[in-house]
Parts: sequence; C-alpha cells; structure tokens
Amino acid sequence: MYRRRSIAKYLDDAAKRLPAPGGGSVAALAGALAASMASMAANFTVGNERFRRVEPRVKRLLAQSERARKRLLVLMDEDVAAYSAYSKASRLPRRTAAQKKVRARVMQKATKGALRVPLNAVRVCLKILEITEQLVDVANPYLISDVGVSAALAEGALDAASLNVEVNIPYLKDKGLAQAAAEEVKEARKQAKELRRKVLSKVRKAIKK
Repeated sequence: MYRRRSIAKYLDDAAKRLPAPGGGSVAALAGALAASMASMAANFTVGNERFRRVEPRVKRLLAQSERARKRLLVLMDEDVAAYSAYSKASRLPRRTAAQKKVRARVMQKATKGALRVPLNAVRVCLKILEITEQLVDVANPYLISDVGVSAALAEGALDAASLNVEVNIPYLKDKGLAQAAAEEVKEARKQAKELRRKVLSKVRKAIKK
C-alpha cells in the first residue's frame, strides 16, 4: 500500500477530500519518522572508534528502533485498511431486524479494528521514547539534536494516535475493553510526556555547552 509509494503521493492523498489516509495513519507515519531519527543517531555511533565501549548497547537500541520503524510503517497502512472496513460496515443495509443485527455485529468488529491499530501505534511510540531516553546518554554527541527530534516526534505521534483510540471508545459495546484502552492510553501519555521532558532537557543542556 502506501509504504511502497512515494511520500508525495501519501501527502497528496492525506490532504485531499478522501476518507483515508487519515489521522491514525498520519500518526503512525510520524512515529516512523521519530524512529528513523533514533536509528540515524545510533548508526552514526556504531562503528565509530570513539564509542567502542558503548557500541553493544547502541547496537541493541538500533535494532529496537528499526523494529519500531518497520512496525509503524505497517500500522500506517493498517489504519487505512481499518477505516475502509469501518466505512464498508457502516454502509451495510439495516432495513430488517436481521440486517440490523448483522450490521451491529460487523460494526463492532470494525470499531475494534479501528481502535486496535492506533493503540498499537501508541505502544510502539512509547517504546521509541524509551529508546531515546537511553540513546541520549550514549549516542554520538554530534547527533544529539536528532535524538531530541526523535523524542519530540514520538511524543507527538503517541498523542495523535491516542486521539484515534479515544474517538472510538464511546462506540465500543465491550465496556471492559473500552476501559482498558482508556486507562492504557492515559498512562502512556503520562509516561511519554515525562520521557520527552527528560530527553529534551538533556539535549538542550548538551547543545548549550
């Protein structure tokens, strides 16, 4: 899907009067960009003689960042598919009692899918922030601002993805799932805000030296 096309095509479609890609997909893309900056900082550290002591640790962080980046690109497309499924379900006939019953069941399944994708994006973006919290202390200092960009983008992407979770919660009939999702997102946003604060504080302190 979009991950195999040009960024210009994606942005054009996102800007048009089209149902998708929408906010959930864009949030995942922003998260992937955040991961790419973490990977960049790690790649400029690995293989550098000056950072041999921390190289094993940075390699692990690089592998985690790359997994996050690839996962978010998949979620970028999965969100488009989830919205398509929801839109298709909403157009099902509901003239008879039997049709209404089928439509309600399909709509609930589609709603869960529309919630699941951005919730996964929230989780991956939080992981990126955890990566930057470690990377800021060990990465090549010439790339310190890129670690900060990663943290800033990751928190923004997480916040954006959380909106796409929250907008679906009222439509869930499974109240247990709804409450669990709401609580997870609330906690993730709290953690993300603190991680971003810590990382950017270190980045700005390093820049001013």
